Amino acid sequence: MKSWFRQLFRFKTILIIASVGAMLSLALAYLSPYVHPKTASLLPLFGLAYWFIFLFNILLLVIWAFLRSKWVFAFLIILLVGGRLHFRVFAFGNGDENTGSNSINVMSYNVRLFDLYNADRMESYRTKNKIFKYIQDIKPDVLCFQEYYHQDAPTAFVTTDSLMQMMQFSDRHERFAQKMYGRQNFGIALFSMYPIIEKGFVNFPDQNKSFNYCIYADIVKEDTFRVYNVHLQSIRLQKDDYALFNEEGTPAAEQSSNIFRLLNKVRNAYPVRAAQAELIAQHMQNSPYPVIVCGDFNDTPLSYTYNQFSAHLTDAFRNTSFGLGKTYAGAIPAGRIDYIFHSPELGSSDFEIQNETLSDHYAISCTIFPKE
Repeated sequence: MKSWFRQLFRFKTILIIASVGAMLSLALAYLSPYVHPKTASLLPLFGLAYWFIFLFNILLLVIWAFLRSKWVFAFLIILLVGGRLHFRVFAFGNGDENTGSNSINVMSYNVRLFDLYNADRMESYRTKNKIFKYIQDIKPDVLCFQEYYHQDAPTAFVTTDSLMQMMQFSDRHERFAQKMYGRQNFGIALFSMYPIIEKGFVNFPDQNKSFNYCIYADIVKEDTFRVYNVHLQSIRLQKDDYALFNEEGTPAAEQSSNIFRLLNKVRNAYPVRAAQAELIAQHMQNSPYPVIVCGDFNDTPLSYTYNQFSAHLTDAFRNTSFGLGKTYAGAIPAGRIDYIFHSPELGSSDFEIQNETLSDHYAISCTIFPKE
């Protein structure tokens, strides 16, 4: 009998410690969108892990409810404190009604250089052609690429010329890091069915050392829209980092070292990304036209970076969709890190996330239009 009571006491003690840790972690996740990563460098990691922390809290809530404990009320309070933050991750949007003709379909796609570095050269050609076929099926009016690749002629790996001809785009805007050997260009690009009357860049700190860019274009259909194409600071994962999610049997000491190295990369990327997001947010505040901001933000909805845009703009996915959404197709469970935002005076509908995996990101697209 004493043994049974001892086990029960030990179980409840562990459960209480786990509960306090879970609720504290959830509270820190709530703070992560509002505190600059430079102020608290570990705080963004709680926002990154929000979904797992949230589910753990739900699990503990169910256990305490089964035990008929007052701890249930503590968990209900901490979950309610999150309020609208929970709906950054899970969308319940119905979209806006498009009653006019002045709408544009916008697509954003991180294409990972069209699979250029695949060891099987023919497979990289097939992937590129499949991406082109998907774009043809969606028929975007404005197409924004991140991790875009273009090689100057002559080349067998044709991208820009093929897209211009295939889709009959009228104009484009791009920014590249150029590799003189092989006439290769790596960066971001924006293609438009409609005239571009102004083009520009938002320069990031140490832009000459960075491969992340932001470009914008003022596009005229009936009204004028300013479209930003964004690729914010990435973690720059290497092959060894991905191995953490794919390999078993690694010695514990080596596994621990790899995990800390990966976490350090993630932590170091946050303040850089935050500074880039602030610059774009400041720039778009001075736009003479309604804005559309899309691209690969490399950050989750519970992040300081996301907050720089959601504070002023509408997240088209949340406005039009139902569910969680997933835009990152790689090994790391990052969830939704690609976005399309737009000015509040614009409406959105028909948000789509690509099903087929052709890159380490899924393409996203939606229809955007002026509200009546």
